[in-house]
Amino acid sequence: MNANSILGNRTLGASPAGLADAGGGDLERSCGAASVDRITIAPASGGIERIEAQFRGDAFAPHRHDTYALGLTLRGVQTFRYRGMVRYSQPGNIIVLHPDELHDGGAGTEEGLRYRMMYLPPEILMDALDGRCRGLPFVASPIISDSIFANSLAEAMGDLEGEIDALQRDDLLAGIADSLVKHADGGLEGGKTDQAAIRRTSDYLQAHCERQVTSQVLEGISGLDRFTLARQFRTMLGTSPHRYLIMRRLEKARRLLAGGRSLAETALDTGFADQAHFTRHFKKAYGLTPGRWAGLSGRPSAQAYERT
Repeated sequence: MNANSILGNRTLGASPAGLADAGGGDLERSCGAASVDRITIAPASGGIERIEAQFRGDAFAPHRHDTYALGLTLRGVQTFRYRGMVRYSQPGNIIVLHPDELHDGGAGTEEGLRYRMMYLPPEILMDALDGRCRGLPFVASPIISDSIFANSLAEAMGDLEGEIDALQRDDLLAGIADSLVKHADGGLEGGKTDQAAIRRTSDYLQAHCERQVTSQVLEGISGLDRFTLARQFRTMLGTSPHRYLIMRRLEKARRLLAGGRSLAETALDTGFADQAHFTRHFKKAYGLTPGRWAGLSGRPSAQAYERT
């Protein structure tokens, strides 16, 4: 495999035009040498999560999440294994990871790595897609170059101290939907899905994530048989109902950990069998143990309770 086949559409040294003024130039100012491993988490914005991370070496073990991961590399070389290939992203590149795709992550050089990432739940994107796709747009190349797309992401991730304004959020979602469709593989048209049924199901799973949910219950909620529901749920949201439920539990768990709850208490309060069960799922979803996540994000209290 030669270097060009791995690097794909890289833009050496390029930066989106919006980086310098997004959030008062915060992205540009953040591009100093990465010296301390850390994660900065922005306030929740209507279901959209935004982070800035800086690392040296291998940061994340192989994991997968049920959201789109849309990122901008700010400094260094961002490397990750995705769909059977090692990928490299340099400053100015956009990273697009499809929901439920296994990947890892780390710095490709000794210089270290700094990047910002947005995690976008597919259900939030459904209205903005406006029926143009049978399922989720799949972008085959996870590293792309698109100035309009990059500037939109830079504006949304420029200020991690504040929430995304509601009007800005709608504009952002419309732009992301257009960009994903633009770069997606063919085959987006065809087949019908019952979007209302999938929305009812996802809403129920989100509201009752700490419960043990059966297929019979979801059949009653959706009005679909369990197999049709499983197929259509994955088509619309990129993951299975079970994995969607697990991810909602983990989201709740992170909120509890942020509030100072211990790992054992968090595990029981979010529907996991025990702390070990919780830790296994957390690492599979985020590539870090919950204690490590707590330490990197400035919430070290849970780390003392973690058992390896």
